[in-house]
Amino acid sequence: MNPFPVYDSRLSASHLGTFLQPRYSLDARLQCRILKTGINHSYLLNDGDKKLVFRLYSYNWRTKTEIEEEIRLLKLLNENGVPISYPIADATGSFIQEIMAPEGLRFGVLFSFAEGEKIRSFTDDMHFNIGIAMARFHQVTQNLTLERVTYNVETLLISPLQRAQTFFAAGSETMTFLKTSTHQLVEKLKEINLRDVRTGTVHLDIWFDNMHVTPSGGVTFFDFDFCGNGWQALDLAYFNVQLFNTEFDADEYQRKLQRFLEGYETIVKISEEENRLIPYLAVSLWFYYLGVQCQRFDDWGNLFISEDYFKRFIGLIQKWCTKHELFA
Repeated sequence: MNPFPVYDSRLSASHLGTFLQPRYSLDARLQCRILKTGINHSYLLNDGDKKLVFRLYSYNWRTKTEIEEEIRLLKLLNENGVPISYPIADATGSFIQEIMAPEGLRFGVLFSFAEGEKIRSFTDDMHFNIGIAMARFHQVTQNLTLERVTYNVETLLISPLQRAQTFFAAGSETMTFLKTSTHQLVEKLKEINLRDVRTGTVHLDIWFDNMHVTPSGGVTFFDFDFCGNGWQALDLAYFNVQLFNTEFDADEYQRKLQRFLEGYETIVKISEEENRLIPYLAVSLWFYYLGVQCQRFDDWGNLFISEDYFKRFIGLIQKWCTKHELFA
């Protein structure tokens, strides 16, 4: 009897550890356990002397070329002293493992473990250090182009709207809001003065879940799965809006944001045009990740695609737009 086809599988951690141990010349004491699931699966490896993280990309999520470009970026950042979790080659010098899972060929990469821990609420000084780390990343990657997605009006707004249309009725409150807001954002982004906006590589997912902080306040970024090309102010907008969503006290939000920006500008200055653009990019990123949630619906079921979620989703956007006087 042939196995039934699967959409996605979770590989046995113990068997994966056995597979990886000789390839990376790791200690025989190696222990492997699942660390995080989602679009990709991450496994924590511990051989007694060190910790490592193995990311197993979902089937058909990233091409081999896209992963190679992510590795190229991370090697460049590591060589320039940017605090990131970096890729590790196996005993043959290869960075990418190919694993035939039940659903098909999946790729995997081993990464260094980011020292410290995840912290949901950062101190003011930690925000300052995060700003420095992001600016160093942007400084190294300004004008760099990867063979990966370019984040622009099409990828941030038009494509996500098309994906959302497969989930919501044309005349629904949600679709009406998405269509109207997308049209307004498209028009606003057409007004960008490109001479005063830096382009290059962006992370597009820098928030507390993708960084570790040490007791001394050191910051390490990881999970560059969404890295690509675009306006570097996108990363500023994304971090800003994540802070807005997690700091409910308005004064605390403003103070921590200011410290983050002060840290950033010790390395790179933010132009007036970039500052003007950030609130619009933040809403665009909300819509972009809505498109990802629709695209990868089977990874989460209906967790994000629900009436209750969208009431909160729309409420947050409207609160943000009111604060920044957008579309007034």
